[in-house]
Amino acid sequence: MIRVVLPLHLRRLANVDREVQLTVKGKATFESVLDALEIAYPMLQGTIRDHVSKERRPYVRYFACGMDYSHESTDMEIPALVLEGVEPLRIVGAMSGG
Repeated sequence: MIRVVLPLHLRRLANVDREVQLTVKGKATFESVLDALEIAYPMLQGTIRDHVSKERRPYVRYFACGMDYSHESTDMEIPALVLEGVEPLRIVGAMSGG
């Protein structure tokens, strides 16, 4: 079971608590986790990734085990601690400005 923590605005959109749990069939990559998230919560389609290109939206970041994976390939396997459910995958809405 993979744990995913969503930012407040996406939690409200999906009508879920802070954390959701997903099961991913096959190889657990960032892409397959996001696919499973969008299948389980179709209202999130297009909010984290573009509908067509599947590219990460600007100002959305992926964190796991204290590291930023936002600019890594989505084909990359998720860290073992996330796969085991020890650590969550965090989807974070970033801000700009100063």
